[in-house]
Amino acid sequence: MIGELNANATKEQRYCWGFDLGGTKIEGAILDPAHPDKALHRLRVPTESSEGYDHILDQFSKLIVQLEQASGIKRPELVGVGTPGVIVPSTGLLRNSNTLCLNGHSLTQDLAVTLGCDVIVANDANCCALAEATLGAAKGCHTVFGIILGTGVGGGITIDGKILSGAHGICGEWGHNPIPGEITPCYCGRSGCVETVISGPALEHFYREQSGSEFLTHLRLPAIAELAGKGDPAARATLERLREKFAMALGAVINILDPDAIVIGGGVGNLDLLYQEETRAAILRHLFNDQFTTPILRPALGDSAGVFGAAMLTKK
Repeated sequence: MIGELNANATKEQRYCWGFDLGGTKIEGAILDPAHPDKALHRLRVPTESSEGYDHILDQFSKLIVQLEQASGIKRPELVGVGTPGVIVPSTGLLRNSNTLCLNGHSLTQDLAVTLGCDVIVANDANCCALAEATLGAAKGCHTVFGIILGTGVGGGITIDGKILSGAHGICGEWGHNPIPGEITPCYCGRSGCVETVISGPALEHFYREQSGSEFLTHLRLPAIAELAGKGDPAARATLERLREKFAMALGAVINILDPDAIVIGGGVGNLDLLYQEETRAAILRHLFNDQFTTPILRPALGDSAGVFGAAMLTKK
């Protein structure tokens, strides 16, 4: 009987548990490191951030119990959590999250108490980069720059399958680098950030300004791309803005990091324009080099990347 219990404990400990804390949902997944590209179990609960920080902790507690019940596997001694924002190394407090009620809290410590186990917390873009570098489109690449290009703009860097966090925990945060000549105010308190220029909402706003149709608040980027294909001048100007500003912003990263692969996630990353030779040529114009051979890849894991990467934080 004791031998059977020990065998079960060993089996449970080898599984990797991860949680992806988003603005609308919290997702949990259990991975088998021997086959980590497919979740053994995967569940979601609503974040309901409007209810406040303590409610989010309660939702985590609910979710981990549901995972235990659905899988028949006891929670491990360590879980990984991906979240918007970063944990400041000097204070242990979360900052820069667009889920505002998380900011200023000791999320790692509070989750450990709530879940009854140790917790590793990493930025959600870092988790996506880790997943694509270890399981997905950039598997086996030495240095990977993972991009989140959607409602917001973020990035993460992995080297040999390990997240590069930086002294202040902000490594890879290219969404808040300034783009020369841009002045739109950003929620971070600065102006002209990459996020204010090439995020989905920023591009949709630009289209409305160019078209003179400020009332088209329902029109989203895929529809704008379709209009561009039909020759709509405002839509074409919007996509050209995306190409040129994306090239400028990414060129600065490549000059510093020179990654072996770039993976683009997020809704804007679905646009074919970003992978075209014309975009590569635009990037090259901003490089301190006469060639640009780095592959720009679509993600292989889709919306699984965040939670898979969080789970991989716990892999020994």
